[in-house]
Amino acid sequence: MFKKLTYTQKIAFSFLVTIFIGAFLLCLPISSKEGQWTPFLDGLFTATSATCVTGLAVVDTFAYWSRFGQVVILCLIQIGGLGFMTLMIAFTMLIRKQVSLHDQLLLRQSTGNNDGGGIPKLLKKVLLGTLLFEGVGVVLLMIRFCGILDFGEGLYYAVFHSVSAFCNAGFDILSGLGSSSLSMFVDDPLVNFTIMFLIVVGGLGFLVWEDILNCRFRFKKFALHTKVVLVTTAILILSGWAVFYFIERGNAFGALSEGEKVMAALFQSVTTRTAGFATVDQAAFSEPSSIVTVILMLIGGSPGSTAGGLKTTTFAVLVVGTFCCARNEEQTVMFKRSIEPNVVREASAIVSIYFAAAIAGAIAISIIEPVSFIRALYETGSAIGTVGLSMGLTPSLGSAARMILILLMYAGRIGGLSFVLALAEKRKRVPLDRPMGKILIG
Repeated sequence: MFKKLTYTQKIAFSFLVTIFIGAFLLCLPISSKEGQWTPFLDGLFTATSATCVTGLAVVDTFAYWSRFGQVVILCLIQIGGLGFMTLMIAFTMLIRKQVSLHDQLLLRQSTGNNDGGGIPKLLKKVLLGTLLFEGVGVVLLMIRFCGILDFGEGLYYAVFHSVSAFCNAGFDILSGLGSSSLSMFVDDPLVNFTIMFLIVVGGLGFLVWEDILNCRFRFKKFALHTKVVLVTTAILILSGWAVFYFIERGNAFGALSEGEKVMAALFQSVTTRTAGFATVDQAAFSEPSSIVTVILMLIGGSPGSTAGGLKTTTFAVLVVGTFCCARNEEQTVMFKRSIEPNVVREASAIVSIYFAAAIAGAIAISIIEPVSFIRALYETGSAIGTVGLSMGLTPSLGSAARMILILLMYAGRIGGLSFVLALAEKRKRVPLDRPMGKILIG
């Protein structure tokens, strides 16, 4: 049966299998601190959130789950961030020392690599790069955690949050220190900038790493994809930083010093890149800031990365395409390169699907639950963008609303990729020219 599936379906199926295995493990008594069976829906929600590197939680990760349960969650985050197929093919290489053409095609689609060659080499770079960046994060975070806890616990906290940040998951166990997410470190530059560094690097994408190294950090020599990713990421972070600072400096950031306000605004802008960590209570933000956060969460990270969302390149192509259309230009041009019309159409479709799904989910939840539309939209945008930021609504939701978020998290992790690949697949169709029709728009 598995062999009959398309490559896209195999990737989606691998995530589904990982989720249900994780849910089973989390439901076992050994996974909870009380030593009791966990309700299946709670286990399924947590496993989906971890595998889809989202971070939304129905129970407190530290208070509810045992050390075994926390390790299961951490493993699901790592598997979800790198991709199940990537890790399976890596395991195959260790055993057989070679990768079949079939596995190379799977890995190419898992990482977003359209280049036909160098797959084993790319795989090694992905795994080594992951170990390097997460290792750097562990060392830096240990400086802070080992100053608060003993060495063993400090190391565990550093590993957990480094992996969670790099994989853009947003899970934390800081309630063990009396903190809600990273709120106790709102004034700590070391923790803030380490987490932000891991979020950004993890959200750039494996292909961007390779291109930057191959071109030795010379922007002019970067591939078009790398240029678009870097420029769009910088614009989104800087613009979000400015918006959050000017709107919230007298509101959510009101109790902070001027330097802390600047750092908190930057962190809020970065964490919306599908990470889900928070240094300030999300419920304290004004409605304009909440809407900006939802938009940034839906955009997310970049293709072939640990991040989710509709992707930075999709957003960039749509924006540039819109401006070119407004100027009545026939081609969509980025960095002196013409973008294929099919890519522009696909970008429009993906953006429409993500926003429609978030809005439809929010409407459904606001009907089922006694909550406002904006609060529901914040949760659904966080779910399909695989972010994990929350106004505290998720734990209080009923079973039906939780199932909506589970479906959105799963769709958000594999939906954009699956949609693009499905459009790219060649299908045999009978050539048929339809007569042209006219319709008024705008």
